[in-house]
Amino acid sequence: MYEPIRSKSVHSTMAGTPTDFPRRSRDEELDIQLAGHLAALLAVTDELRALAPDTGLDAAAERLAEQVTRLRGGQAPVRLKVAAGQESRPAVLHRRAHTLAARALVVAASRADTAVAILTAERMDAHSAALEPRPLASR
Repeated sequence: MYEPIRSKSVHSTMAGTPTDFPRRSRDEELDIQLAGHLAALLAVTDELRALAPDTGLDAAAERLAEQVTRLRGGQAPVRLKVAAGQESRPAVLHRRAHTLAARALVVAASRADTAVAILTAERMDAHSAALEPRPLASR
């Protein structure tokens, strides 16, 4: 029927063996994940700034860049250079930014990073407000 295995198994268990590769702590993993979400939010913010320059977006981009730099141990994020003539729809970008800010808020809350949680909540509010229809001005 079946022949018994006569050679040593190539599969082994990790029990009792020292690790040969470095492992990161949960906090380090959350820092990496949070920095990634904030860097993506920064890229979308830069796209929005290229479409419609705004001092609020400028300040938000600088605050996001500061937080990414802090989380990456001093390594500054790569900033997106967007041509002003590139076709993008602001509503799509605001929705994407809102989603990214929400993801970053979840990670910031799980690692108890109050500064990032406040920043991302503010960005969520700003992008929600940008998506709301504005009433027409009366003449």
